[in-house]
Amino acid sequence: MKATRLISRVVVTISLAGVGTLLQQPTTVHATTLRQETKRINAHNKKTERQINALQRKINQLNKKLTNYQQQMQTTSPERHNTSELAALTYRGENEVLVNNNQPSFSATDLATDHGGWQTFSNLDALNRVGAANVLLNQSMMPTAKREGLTWNPTGWHNKRIKSGWLYNRSHLIGYQLTGENNNPKNLMTGTRQLNAPEMLAHESDIAYYLKKHPNRFVRYRVTPIFNDNELLARGVQMEGQSVGDNSIQFNTYIFNVQDGVTLNYADGTSQIAK
Repeated sequence: MKATRLISRVVVTISLAGVGTLLQQPTTVHATTLRQETKRINAHNKKTERQINALQRKINQLNKKLTNYQQQMQTTSPERHNTSELAALTYRGENEVLVNNNQPSFSATDLATDHGGWQTFSNLDALNRVGAANVLLNQSMMPTAKREGLTWNPTGWHNKRIKSGWLYNRSHLIGYQLTGENNNPKNLMTGTRQLNAPEMLAHESDIAYYLKKHPNRFVRYRVTPIFNDNELLARGVQMEGQSVGDNSIQFNTYIFNVQDGVTLNYADGTSQIAK
């Protein structure tokens, strides 16, 4: 009988010890898992913090560049009101200058949307030169077809290769991406690569983005080539834009038709590589 009781106590003791081990194991495993997860989260947080700091530095740099650009535009952009003054401007390294404090000169009638979108082009003058192009833009006017090649040679077209590529583009007054108007002599002028992109293209792309974002809204837009006397190559273009109903799009600017490193003869469009 004593031997039986002793064996029973040993069995019970061993059984309790086993239960204790089983109870302790989950706690140990759980604590280890928590430490590993905490370590992983901390490492991820540090990586995210570094990425945020890098992005913030980029934002600060872009803000600084934007501030500098705005200051330059305010200090170097003269206020001009008519085409004769624009034609007389001298290029001094700034591709673009503001006109009339960047305020477009559209009247209330110009901004009316009663008849929906439209576009008109000036007839070519006695020298075959292109004139102002006017349009009331809406997303419904934007093309879906791929643009075809251009064949019309506008006045001043004496193209040649330079170090950066072709000197001239057949520049659309109303960009193809806005209305799909393409090989129209009344919508094409001889423009340098420097005029066409990024300067003109930047304003066109801003308008296109706005129209895509707001399909039911309109943008009044006018592009006027500026010629001096009887010259066949435009000195530049005046671009005016105004979104109807808000000021998301609002500009009045003059872009010089120049190409750095090249001397242009505006009388006929011929050119010489600057030495």
